[in-house]
Amino acid sequence: MYTKRQQSPSKLSDRWIQENNELVNKWKNRDASSQDQNHAVLLLLPEFHKLLKKLQGLPPLEDHAHLEVCVVYNVCLLSIALSRMSEAEQLLKQTIERVLQMAGVEPMASTPPQFWHTPLTGVEPKVTTPAEFWHTVLTSVENTAISSFLKNLLCVQWAIWLANCKFETIEAQKEEFATLSAGIQQNMASDGMSSNIPLLVMEPRKLLELLEICTVIAQEMLKEGRRSEALSLLHPASSLPAPRILIAYTHLVYGCCLAQTGCPNMALLCFRKAVETDFQCVGAQYQTILVLRSLENTRGEIEMLRFLHSTLMLPSNNESVTPGNQLLPLSVLLQSQALQSLLSVPSSLSVLHSLAQKCVLNSRVPEGVEHYLDLLAAIHYDEHGVCSEDSALPRLPELHLEAGTSLLMVKRPGDCMTLCDEVITTTAELLPAHVLLEEPEEEGGAQATSTEGAQDAVAMIFWTGAAHLLQGHSYCELKNWKEAVVHYTRCINLMVKVRFKEKGGQPQVPTTDMVNEKRKDLHILQRMKGLSFAGRGISFAQTDQLRQALRDLNLSLQAFPECVGAGLWCGEVLWRLNRKQEAAKIWEKTWNFSSDLANRIPLYLWVPQFGSVLDCEELRLRIRELDSSKDTSNQE
Repeated sequence: MYTKRQQSPSKLSDRWIQENNELVNKWKNRDASSQDQNHAVLLLLPEFHKLLKKLQGLPPLEDHAHLEVCVVYNVCLLSIALSRMSEAEQLLKQTIERVLQMAGVEPMASTPPQFWHTPLTGVEPKVTTPAEFWHTVLTSVENTAISSFLKNLLCVQWAIWLANCKFETIEAQKEEFATLSAGIQQNMASDGMSSNIPLLVMEPRKLLELLEICTVIAQEMLKEGRRSEALSLLHPASSLPAPRILIAYTHLVYGCCLAQTGCPNMALLCFRKAVETDFQCVGAQYQTILVLRSLENTRGEIEMLRFLHSTLMLPSNNESVTPGNQLLPLSVLLQSQALQSLLSVPSSLSVLHSLAQKCVLNSRVPEGVEHYLDLLAAIHYDEHGVCSEDSALPRLPELHLEAGTSLLMVKRPGDCMTLCDEVITTTAELLPAHVLLEEPEEEGGAQATSTEGAQDAVAMIFWTGAAHLLQGHSYCELKNWKEAVVHYTRCINLMVKVRFKEKGGQPQVPTTDMVNEKRKDLHILQRMKGLSFAGRGISFAQTDQLRQALRDLNLSLQAFPECVGAGLWCGEVLWRLNRKQEAAKIWEKTWNFSSDLANRIPLYLWVPQFGSVLDCEELRLRIRELDSSKDTSNQE
């Protein structure tokens, strides 16, 4: 009877090893090109759990320790791959308790509360740190055959701590981790001599290499103010054996440290290495854009925006995809907030919008037009609502206005008016009867509006007004001055619906002296007023209605004193009214205008006047002739 009991577990053990190996081979022989790795894990995990229940149905015998630990190792890694950290940690707890019993070690009185409750002795456990616990466990089995098996489980524990961002615990355990490499390699070499050993879904050596580099990458992102120390650790990490994307991440983090220590050019070299290592490391591409922007290298920034957009449009681009046949996704192991912020990039549509806008604002308007049209087409054919969820993108009416502006710049007024009609139609039923802007309660508020509803009302007024303003510009381009006056007037009528209330004051018509850097809404309002009065005044001047023209041009300069078009045409009208000295003075004053408007206003209000541009050289010639005639008359 005794002999039979000894043989039966042995036969079961062989059968269970075979069952384990079949499951592992299923994993290794799966279709690695499939993007849905979680599906394969979900199919395998229940089968491994069934096998584990069979093993744990036997008493804790040392002869089965290796097999049980290997199955637990496989189950834990599959659970971690599905982000089931608590499930994996609970299984670790139970397994360590059984393995210690197999080795004949009494339940320890010092066990961390996150592993298990009061031990069987009834003695309340002494609370220790996880590092002390693992040190005690490994010391207890140091001279037994189980020691090397438990080191595999320590690797699993390391992965759980890393996924949960417990970097202090990892740091406290670094001495134990330092001994893992040699122990695991020795264990793998000795196991390789046997043909009937349980297989693992991921070699402990490869898991260890993955954890080493992921830990370096994740930890160094937290070392604010300790960049020199981070740099000294990141540089050798780039030579560790690891998947390409992880080496790319190392160069990326290294470059960010250099950028933050005032070495932008060296940072750019690191970002370049990251992209050369893995061209789909979009985080490095985006960080390159930010550095180039800080260096005011507009040409380089535009080229990198184009490159980043093309990379994001690749169907295979997904940084959370597991490299090669690796089981654990990087998105699971690298979850620190600082690192996720570094790896995050805008959507492809946001990048395309930035590219289009940057081109238009930097004298590459034809390119910008094509990008805007591509952007609108992508939004039009968006079937999954991705665009509406992209908070980095301006709202659709504003995109139409920006695209319309770029079309007008390349002499396509008809297309511009079509987009403006779309905006007007969309907002027609949403226009409020009036809008009240209120001074922000707290200093530093960027908007004068205080509620979301008020901001939406202001947006409707501004978008519709801007659409009429652009249509007025379009009719100026077509020399249709009568229609231009109609649309400029509609814009003016919308702007006068807006009132502003200062703290403790009454609602009143906004004026130029109320505008400051904190009140962006007021700045846009006054600029739109100024441009619409200027456009209408210029249109009146083109039809020789000089009195009306002078009135509107003066109103334009009151609302928007830096309006160059209004200043030049005001001088032109005065000249035609034979008030030449006044005209010369206002021209001289206009040429001294200066402002940094490009960074403070929407693109659709940055556009200059169309179809009515005065030749400044000719105006200067007139002033010289006026001065000459004045000198001549004085001599006489």
